[in-house]
Amino acid sequence: MDLETAEIRKAQAQYSRHVFSFVSTSCLKCAIQLEIPEAIHNHGKPMTLSDLTNSLPINPSKAPYIHRLMRILVAAGYFSEEPKNVYSLTSLSRILVKNQPLNLREFVLSANEIAEVEGWNALSEWFQNDVATAFQTAHGKTYWEYLSQDKYGKNFDQLMATDSLLISKLLIPDYNYLFEGLISLVDVGGGTGTLAGAVAKAFPNLKCTVFEQPHVIADLEAKGNLEFVGGDMFEKIPSANAILLKSVLHDWKDEDSVKILKNCKKAIPEKEKGGKVIVIDIVLMDSKKHDNPLVKSQISGDMDMMVSMGAKERTEEEWAALFKEAGFSGYKIFPMLDFRSPIEVYP
Repeated sequence: MDLETAEIRKAQAQYSRHVFSFVSTSCLKCAIQLEIPEAIHNHGKPMTLSDLTNSLPINPSKAPYIHRLMRILVAAGYFSEEPKNVYSLTSLSRILVKNQPLNLREFVLSANEIAEVEGWNALSEWFQNDVATAFQTAHGKTYWEYLSQDKYGKNFDQLMATDSLLISKLLIPDYNYLFEGLISLVDVGGGTGTLAGAVAKAFPNLKCTVFEQPHVIADLEAKGNLEFVGGDMFEKIPSANAILLKSVLHDWKDEDSVKILKNCKKAIPEKEKGGKVIVIDIVLMDSKKHDNPLVKSQISGDMDMMVSMGAKERTEEEWAALFKEAGFSGYKIFPMLDFRSPIEVYP
């Protein structure tokens, strides 16, 4: 075999791995929809192929294909198989069992939503037109307009609530110092109050306000030191010692993010009086470090923001420029929570 042929074979193997990478995620989506994690979890012990197949809501004619589905899911690490044709949950599938406080079920389903995929399929067309996003190219409506439909909006709210619960577990108690000494906090775009509620519980003397679109909080009531206020962050933000922006700014292009930050600045006191904005978002690492899985996750997230919302993840330099343009005097980035970092921004 000559060198050129060997290189082609190697390239073919690499391309096959990348081109068919959607297969494992599509199979994972299928497993979630068939409730395979729940079936094994509820079984209470390793589950044989026959028991698993019999427990699933499938057409009997499809039973012979379940072992092939499980084979690729085992190969991807989502389940374990020991002995042959006997399956157990792994750390990756345990967090997919529904009705658990912390799970990534909605995250997987959302990322594999047909509407999301169609946005990616329109990417090359988008590069050649003047439409704001690839998602809008595919659907004729923005991502936010799409979410205004009840079904998809509720799924998004649930996804954000799950993410906020995860962040709260990481943020409290290890980052308590971000909230110490504050009298009031407004969580802008705080969804149904999962994160603000956790902060309110940890700091009972801290007045916490969730500031959201009215329809998101319409059925929610104030409790203790947690309250809900409806409004538009592009118009005005309620006053407080500190403003919390968790995974908000990466949803918006720079011009919109500056508007949000300027409204935050108007809502807080001077730095000397303890005023600050707490941003929790991705700070892009060096994209040349391809062997770091966090880098791959971050730059994939950046592309997702571009395709769906016309937005972006940002490097430290880009964050600094954004804060400066919004009129802030400085910032401090803290160690990463997961793939995101807390950033204190000072007026």
